Amino acid sequence: MKNADLIHETISSLLANKIRSSLTVLGIVIGIGSVIAMIAIGQGAQNSIKASIDSLGSNLIMVTPGAQRTIGSPVSAGRGSAQSLTLADAAAITQNVSLAQNVASELSGRYQVTAAGTNTNTSVLGTTSMYPIVRNITIDQGVFLSDQHVSSLAKVAVIGPTVRDDLFGVGSSPIGQTIRIKKIDFKIIGITVAKGGSGFSNQDDMIYIPITTAQQFLSGNQYVSTIDVQAADAASMTELQSEVTTLLLSQHHISDPALADFSTLNQADIIATASTVTGTFTILLGSVAAISLLVGGIGIMNMMLTTVTERTREIGLRKAVGATQSDISTQFLAEAVALTFTGGFIGIVLGELVACAVRQLAGIAASVSFISIILAFGVSAGIGIIFDYYPARRAAKLNPIQALRYE
Repeated sequence: MKNADLIHETISSLLANKIRSSLTVLGIVIGIGSVIAMIAIGQGAQNSIKASIDSLGSNLIMVTPGAQRTIGSPVSAGRGSAQSLTLADAAAITQNVSLAQNVASELSGRYQVTAAGTNTNTSVLGTTSMYPIVRNITIDQGVFLSDQHVSSLAKVAVIGPTVRDDLFGVGSSPIGQTIRIKKIDFKIIGITVAKGGSGFSNQDDMIYIPITTAQQFLSGNQYVSTIDVQAADAASMTELQSEVTTLLLSQHHISDPALADFSTLNQADIIATASTVTGTFTILLGSVAAISLLVGGIGIMNMMLTTVTERTREIGLRKAVGATQSDISTQFLAEAVALTFTGGFIGIVLGELVACAVRQLAGIAASVSFISIILAFGVSAGIGIIFDYYPARRAAKLNPIQALRYE
C-alpha cells in the first residue's frame, strides 16, 4: 500500500464516524493536556518558592534562638522562640569567623503604626547597616540605616513601599515625615524598592529601624531574634555553619551540642527541602493526570476493536483483492496513531492555555517546557501503537472467506 493511499484511507475511515473519533480524541486531549498543565504548575510552584527564598538573600546561615527539639538531633534541626542571642554573639561571629563575609542582626515584631490620621498593622524590624547587603534590599528613595543611627539609638525608620502606600498614599514621597510606633515618633529617612511578596514575610510591608532603638523602646531587652551570616559563596556555607555553631557553643559556655540554646539554618538546605517537596508534588500531579492518558488509551483500543468488528466484511474484501496482513495492520495502526497525534497536539495547546490561566489568575510562574512537549508527542505515539497493537493484529489475522460471510 502506497503512503498516499494509506493517508487517504486513514482520513476516510476516521471521518466516516466523526462522533466516535472525536470522543476518542477527547480522551487523549484531556490526558495530554492534564499531564502538561500539572507538570507546568508543579515546576512553576517550585521556581516561585526558590525565587522567594533567594529574594531573602544569598548564601545565608540564619541563627535563631531556641533549644533543641530532641536530644541528639543536629544543631540545625531546631528552631525556637527562646531569648538566647545578643548583639555580642553577632559581634563575636564578625570578629572570629573568617568565612563570615557579612553579618546582620534582626529583632522582629509586629506593631500598630500610625501616621497622618491613618494606621496599619505591620512588621517592624530592628536591624543594622549590613542588612541591605545580606538580604538584597535596595533603597528607592533616601538612605538606609547607618552605624551612627545604631550607636546613637536614633529614632529613624526606613519603610517598604506597601507601608508607604497604606500610610501616605500610592506613589507618595514621605521622606522626612513622621510615623508613630508604640507611642514613639520615628522620622522616615528611606523607602525600599518593591520586591513583591505576600503574608507576614512580605518585605514590602515592613519598617526598618535601628536594632538598638528597637531593643530599648520596643522589646525592652537586649536580645535579638535572628543573626544572619552571609558566606562568600555557596561552597563555603557548610563549613561556615560549622564554624558559627562551634563559636556560639563556646560563647554560651555549652559543651554538649545537643543542649544548644540556638539553631542554625542553612539557606541551601531550605531550598533543597523545598525543591524536594515541590518535586514530589509535581510527580504526584503528573501521575494523577497520567491516569487520564491510560483511560484515553483504553478508549482507543475499545474503539478500534469495535471498528474491526464493524469492518469485518471490508477487511475480508481487501484481503480477497490482494491486501496482505501487513497492509491491514498498518492501516489500523495508522488510524490509531492519527487519533493520538491529533489528540496530543490539541492537548499541548490545552495544557499551554491552562498554564497561561494559572499564571494570570494564581500568580504561579507555570510554563510548558520543551521536554514536556516532546514527552507528550512520544506518549501519544506510544499509546496509539501499544493500545492498537491487539486490534490491528486481530484485523490482520481475519480469514478472508469468513470475513466476507460475516453479517
